[in-house]
Amino acid sequence: MTLEEKIGQLNLLTGGEATTGSTVSNDVETKIKAGKVGGLFSMSSPQKVRKTQELAINNTRLKIPLIFGMDVIHGYRTAFPIPLGLSCSWDLELIEKSARIAATEASADGICWAYSPMVDICRDPRWGRIAEGSGEDVYLGSQIARAMVRGYQGSDLSKNNTLMACVKHYALYGAAEAGRDYNTTDMSRVRMYNEYLPPYKAALDAGAGSIMASFNEIDGIPATANKWLLTDVLRKQWGFKGLVVTDYTGINEMVDHGLGDLKTVSAKALLAGIDMDMVGEGFLTTLGQSVKDKTVAMADIDRACRKVLEAKYDLGLFDDPFRYCDDQRAKTEIFTENNRQQARSAAANSFVLLKNANKTLPLTKKGTIAVIGPLVNNRENMAGTWAVSADFAKCVSLVDGIKHGGGNNVSVVYAKGANVYSDPTQEANVSIFGKPTNRDNRSDAELIEEALKIAQTADVIVVGLGESAEMSGESASRSDIQIPQNQQDLLKALLKTGKPVVLVVFTGRPLVLTWEDANVPAILNTWFGGSEAGNAIADVLFGDVVPSGKLSVTFPRSVGQIPIYYNYKNTGRPWSGKEGFEKFRSNYLDVSNKPLYPFGYGLSYTRFDYSNLQLSARKMKRSDKLMATVTVKNVGDFDGQEVVQLYIRDKVGSNTRPVKELKGFQKIFLKKGESKTISFPISINDLKYYDNNLNYIAENGEFIVFVGTNSQDCLEANFILE
Repeated sequence: MTLEEKIGQLNLLTGGEATTGSTVSNDVETKIKAGKVGGLFSMSSPQKVRKTQELAINNTRLKIPLIFGMDVIHGYRTAFPIPLGLSCSWDLELIEKSARIAATEASADGICWAYSPMVDICRDPRWGRIAEGSGEDVYLGSQIARAMVRGYQGSDLSKNNTLMACVKHYALYGAAEAGRDYNTTDMSRVRMYNEYLPPYKAALDAGAGSIMASFNEIDGIPATANKWLLTDVLRKQWGFKGLVVTDYTGINEMVDHGLGDLKTVSAKALLAGIDMDMVGEGFLTTLGQSVKDKTVAMADIDRACRKVLEAKYDLGLFDDPFRYCDDQRAKTEIFTENNRQQARSAAANSFVLLKNANKTLPLTKKGTIAVIGPLVNNRENMAGTWAVSADFAKCVSLVDGIKHGGGNNVSVVYAKGANVYSDPTQEANVSIFGKPTNRDNRSDAELIEEALKIAQTADVIVVGLGESAEMSGESASRSDIQIPQNQQDLLKALLKTGKPVVLVVFTGRPLVLTWEDANVPAILNTWFGGSEAGNAIADVLFGDVVPSGKLSVTFPRSVGQIPIYYNYKNTGRPWSGKEGFEKFRSNYLDVSNKPLYPFGYGLSYTRFDYSNLQLSARKMKRSDKLMATVTVKNVGDFDGQEVVQLYIRDKVGSNTRPVKELKGFQKIFLKKGESKTISFPISINDLKYYDNNLNYIAENGEFIVFVGTNSQDCLEANFILE
């Protein structure tokens, strides 16, 4: 290969519209014919992909096939719940199946590379991209990362119904300061290794073929040019042999970071370990001169080019460049009835019942139900952020779902009641992906008046409030994470009717729901449920599915508590846990330290009783395994699922240790009245952590085992590691 041909392989362009930045690739066809393109993304359909692939095969000297990528984040045409929602199912089999279906559909449409899973740990819900991840916990996040990679890649990446996974965003992107997207990240390496890096490694250990550098800086150096991150840790410590790609114009953006001009930052990125340049074309336009100037060696170009070619080889593109261009598969494997049913089940399992006073839910299938709110009759908003390939016209709204699910004895009346925002400018700012909020030009007062008239005719009110699809996701940070004021005004007016009110919350992040929790009888958090959201919500509201979702992220009671997460560390003056302010303790003057809803929390229509937590021994040797057992009984009136959660605390360490850490969970099904004994093995690996010297150790001493229904409500037992 010539130098120009090698550099051409490192150039990744967009074949469609800009999806995560303002830059759009130009003259793509000309560049493909000139051998200056290694891959494209945001292009789909077998016909388009075949036609574009033919440009490379028929017009270039070496006939090297292109690789085709897409942001397949939570489903493809069949949209599944947003990743944050899926994580609340705590169902690894379900999550893996969602990725398998997404891979089948996307590969049937010509795509072979998915920019997913996003495994960034996030403890600041102001950051909009929390919607794309699996929440705040390193253990749960790592398990989900593995499941997603298995789902996308299957057992053989060269099969034409698989996708190469791209783990993102490496690394620490979810720790952006102030919850503001693209912002600076700064933390100790001890924290990186213990709390943020493991999900990336877990995904790579599961076989992920590629990884994407993050936008943020680490130790003062942007990830895209961070040799310690991309070479020392990724390649040398972890042994990763796959493809490393930038995020959208990530190289070019280092100019604004202050690292130099485009030629300088392009060389820095290559030398740090980047293999492929997404959209920015810094590699394409500067690396040739850098080789002549001897600031970049040919060996560095060869390394990057080899990684791109190896990815194409692993995908089977050299054997058959058109293996993902099967018109028949596109007709029969996309948006099938089975896929929709799987999406419906996934959505119902992702919802979290936050409150259910006086058994307001489930609803009976009779009488008149008023379905009110700015999002309840908007199909486009059901799928949530990054559903770039979803078939929005076929999404099921909440109004339609309740009509379908209620049967002949239920009458449904509808009113919008409010716009998403009072301010049209704010509403316009969040409609960047063509998912309109269907703004009404009537005043807030007029919309509320209409809603109250409709509500008076009903037996029960289901009000759907919260965020529109693009109020979370990329470039969608919020400083105020409450339900917008005009929507709150609608809710308060409906509560004054005296009728039973069920609040359905649409959101891509934890919201501050302190007032709502104190005043609304029933609250169901539904995230954004995907194509079948409306049907799935109706399934839960009517009790056809008993809610089983558990929070994968803490809900604050005030934005002033952020960042807030369950596995915090004690201070030298820790809060005692008592209500009320304590002087000279680590607490607030004006609000409790406790979250509104803790990690792992979620109610059911039934109740589960925990008893008899036992350890197989009170002392554990390093070569042993300890068994923790607990009895769980369904003492309520419904059959249901429960997520049994195991946490461990290392009471004394060379480094300070969290008050508890998730180390295991099981999702079980119990019929009403049924009980089971659940067992958790505990090994030395569950007790290890990275110390100040980044040694992975377990230290002798006392440990506490917690087992319960969430991170706060647990039984406890102790043992000694010898």
